[in-house]
Amino acid sequence: MKDTFAVLNEMVRDGAIEGYAIAGAVGAMFYVEPFSTQDIDVLVTISEPEGKVIAELPGWKYLNSRGYSEIRGEGIVVENWPVQFLPVTNALEREAYLNAQDLDLGGVAVRVVQAEHLVAVMLRVGRLKDLARVQMFVSQDAVNSEVLEDVLERHGLKDKWKEFRKRFLS
Repeated sequence: MKDTFAVLNEMVRDGAIEGYAIAGAVGAMFYVEPFSTQDIDVLVTISEPEGKVIAELPGWKYLNSRGYSEIRGEGIVVENWPVQFLPVTNALEREAYLNAQDLDLGGVAVRVVQAEHLVAVMLRVGRLKDLARVQMFVSQDAVNSEVLEDVLERHGLKDKWKEFRKRFLS
């Protein structure tokens, strides 16, 4: 996985993508006990395609020119890991992307979505596996509750949080 992150850093350095923020299950593993996952979710920004109906996948030409052309599931395989480039599409994701923090994985810098934003995104998506991960964050004290409450308030997720607490934490 470290080699995959190194390639993402090269993509930023070489201008293939503006930046990135690791989200999803891999992002969560920086804060809570690891669990199984099939791919790496990477938040990226995309520019509005001028005169195009379909936007181009950020970094596709860059990766393809370096031999990364295999597609597995919904991701481009980079150093044996499928990487799913997910365009930022709403205010919560934009805030998560902009406030991601640089963490270290064995000497490689990795830009990772903060725990409170990960929880908010998982709560918004609301799949059973996401809710189980939210429970992990809470039970392992991986979030700052004041910061989380603020994020949830700003993004209209207070009711989902209240329902989650009633269902899973009482």
